[in-house]
Amino acid sequence: MTDAAKGEPAAQGGERQFPLPEGYDAVGEAKRLLRAIRAGALATLSQDGFPFASLVNVATDFDGAPLLLMSSLSAHTRHLDGEPRASVLLSQGGKGDPLAHPRLTVTGRAVRVEDEAQRASVKARFLARHPKSALYADFGDFSFWRLEIVRAHLNGGFARAATFEASQIATDLTDSAALLEVAPSAIEHMNGDHAEALRLYAVKLCGEPEGRWRATGVDPDGLDLACNDLTARLAFSARVTDGDGLRRMLGELGNAARAK
Repeated sequence: MTDAAKGEPAAQGGERQFPLPEGYDAVGEAKRLLRAIRAGALATLSQDGFPFASLVNVATDFDGAPLLLMSSLSAHTRHLDGEPRASVLLSQGGKGDPLAHPRLTVTGRAVRVEDEAQRASVKARFLARHPKSALYADFGDFSFWRLEIVRAHLNGGFARAATFEASQIATDLTDSAALLEVAPSAIEHMNGDHAEALRLYAVKLCGEPEGRWRATGVDPDGLDLACNDLTARLAFSARVTDGDGLRRMLGELGNAARAK
């Protein structure tokens, strides 16, 4: 296993690792897919031991853990009540051969969000990504879940496969309490007063099409963006831990976008 601190892939379960192409940022691609993909295939273990796959909407917590909103009437929720081990496939998709596009499989243990304060935070982040889910988020049979990451496997295309430990793709929240506290107001402020900057971030820096882009989440590593059914991830060039750092970073990124 290679050193996680170096950002190199780690072999798991005897899986053979091959050298990645020079210049390919596998960690960055894994982090982008984790944050940018809004739906995925959830694999759970049924009571008879057979794997069961279903489609779920996905958001991410501040640390990158996938967030799910699921009904107790669903088979996959009943499976997780008995066996928390699960994985979710996040695939970018696109034209042509589906296997030519990057995807990330995140493996971990699903935990139901019980704490009220944590639930409020998770709910806000999930609904920012999936506004239509507000129609049923408070129904009695629905609950929020976090997939606590154990490892992740990236397939970025031919000769671009790698497996990572959780620490290599998760977001470090050390000393970032100040940012997490102001995150909701920062998102509201950006969406209300800086729509043009958000458009520039998406179009000029993320390569996305024109549209009315909005911010849906922020964390020490980057900014999440959405426009109708499209989503994007704007990675920061340096870690941000408070409101002042966020303003400086967004200003620098704005300048870079306008220069393009």
